[in-house]
Amino acid sequence: MPESTSRPRVTVPDVIARKNHHLPLTMITAYDATFAKIVDESGVDMILVGDSVGSVVQGVANTIPVTLEEMEYHVRLVARANPRALIIGDLPFGSYQVNTEQAVRSAIRLVKAGAAAVKLEGGVTMQDAIAAISRVDIPVMGHIGLTPQSYHRMGGHRVQGRAEGRDPGGKERLLEDAHSVEQAGAFAVVIEGVPRELAREITQKISIPTIGIGAGPDCDGQVLVLHDILGLSPNNLKFTRKYANVRELSIQACSEFVHEVRARQWPDDDHSFH
Repeated sequence: MPESTSRPRVTVPDVIARKNHHLPLTMITAYDATFAKIVDESGVDMILVGDSVGSVVQGVANTIPVTLEEMEYHVRLVARANPRALIIGDLPFGSYQVNTEQAVRSAIRLVKAGAAAVKLEGGVTMQDAIAAISRVDIPVMGHIGLTPQSYHRMGGHRVQGRAEGRDPGGKERLLEDAHSVEQAGAFAVVIEGVPRELAREITQKISIPTIGIGAGPDCDGQVLVLHDILGLSPNNLKFTRKYANVRELSIQACSEFVHEVRARQWPDDDHSFH
């Protein structure tokens, strides 16, 4: 059942405390005010304004083309819904990799747009960026494992952490990535597309909450893309679940409209002005 909109706002300290209290965290993506309000009514803890907007809304193949300006726009829309959930804005590819100054400036822009925290991808290589953003009191959520912005290095969206080794995508490297994110000052970390056993090991070894997607049930929380939850996406992925089939309902509703207009049944006299 939907939770009351009078519930307390979720804060970064609340998220951190949930790991110690063993209360699973929930995070769902949203890209506009309408869906942000719907998501917030569910009682979700965090709303991720993800750069997944590229593939989910914009129709591109991956997240790489998404710009910082586009992320600012979508963060601003979600913030207008005034959710009780914690708003996290994704730093898109090219907005934080050049140097720490660029990372801080980009993070500031998302916070000014309405985010309470930012998320960025990478572990060992992004330690300095996470630390720099954290030093200016902007909370950072890390993201390791299958990192969509590493699409070309991975050769597509592929499960990470199955092979041994410290090369990018190796099991030992992902353990190092997790510790690097933690030590740099991140308040939480997304673990995506890794074997359940590795995600469980990381969750047990680091002090900050882990948020899983395609990483099994042993993380401290879970995240899904809203369009997958609602069944709006035609794709059937192993690590997603359709909790509703809004896509078929939407097609049916639109088809009925088209039929009634062509049959001159809509609008009828009751829906006309006189």
